[in-house]
Amino acid sequence: MYTKLTDQEKSDIVAAYTNGRSVAFLCMVHSVPRSTLYSWIKRYQTLKSSTQTNVSHNDYYNLKRRADKLEERLKIIKAAGCGTSAPLKEKLVALEKLHGQHSVRALCEALDVSRGTFYNHIFRRKDVAYRDKRREEMRAHIKAVFEDSRQRYGANKVCAVLTDRGIRVTPKYVAELMREMDLNSVNKDSKREHKKKLSLNKKQNVLQRKFNTIAPNIVWVSDVTCFKVKEQYFYICVIMDLFSRRVVSHAMSKNNSTYLITSTFRKAFKNRECPQNLTFHSDRGVQYTSNAFRKLLCMNKVVQSFSNSGKPHDNAVAEAFFASLKKEELYRTNYKSESQFRESVEDYVLFYNTERPHRTLAYRTPDRFEQEYDRKKNPA
Repeated sequence: MYTKLTDQEKSDIVAAYTNGRSVAFLCMVHSVPRSTLYSWIKRYQTLKSSTQTNVSHNDYYNLKRRADKLEERLKIIKAAGCGTSAPLKEKLVALEKLHGQHSVRALCEALDVSRGTFYNHIFRRKDVAYRDKRREEMRAHIKAVFEDSRQRYGANKVCAVLTDRGIRVTPKYVAELMREMDLNSVNKDSKREHKKKLSLNKKQNVLQRKFNTIAPNIVWVSDVTCFKVKEQYFYICVIMDLFSRRVVSHAMSKNNSTYLITSTFRKAFKNRECPQNLTFHSDRGVQYTSNAFRKLLCMNKVVQSFSNSGKPHDNAVAEAFFASLKKEELYRTNYKSESQFRESVEDYVLFYNTERPHRTLAYRTPDRFEQEYDRKKNPA
């Protein structure tokens, strides 16, 4: 074991290496592993710039990051069409249009808006809060009636029962919520549906752990994980492109529902401009095997692939992303609020796509890997 060294001490060790001391000698004297010393050399060794100024790798990285942040800030201000001196209401409306294109931190810093104020504008507006609250209450009522009928009632019958109980609702609204919850009544096609469920167990693993593709939008993989914040579980769904390991879409919800999966897929499909000949791979979770999601994939001519039962390595890429998310971000933070947790996930996905080198991609980032592919395919 070695004691934690200061930046100056690390820099002095690297200077000794630069002056001729061997790696083996320095590792023995300071009791540090070779890999650690090499990382210090990469970080603290100084280079001569074009102006003959000594610059360390660490200084260069920090300057580059700062320049990238400033460039992103200018891009946000230009897209927003207003500056920091604009009225708060105007700035919030402008930032709302850019929400999802940049991290919340970058958006708020660009126009000098408090993140709490921005989240309050996005998630806690009275009309949204009322609609979401009523929707959750109706889902609970519908679920209770459906279960009381032993899953026999369709939307019309459920609506009739709710009306008798003094709950005003329309059959169309009930049908919409039942589709979201994947509640399907027993009907004349129950035998056919039963056979479909049995045949689901025979669905093949199309991917067969072949995790490398020759171009984007050939295979997407997806998974859902949960994380507990202040006694509340949050479910995170991601969809990744196997070609670049890029997270093409993600979403969070307090409910692990079919709607979480379908909304994430619709966003990814739109963001990637409706790709053709696509294969979608996931585990056999009930959301992925639901009629609603299978019909959505069928409608968009997407081939569905499933991991074999009890074989998490069949979906190793998505599993690995969640392992990195938790080890590198979630487990390191004691979250004080839901908004802080949501922002943390958003920031990590942006970091993963744009800054984090990936070993499978020869230590390039997913964004850079796709950009290089585009340049080769469409040379100027």
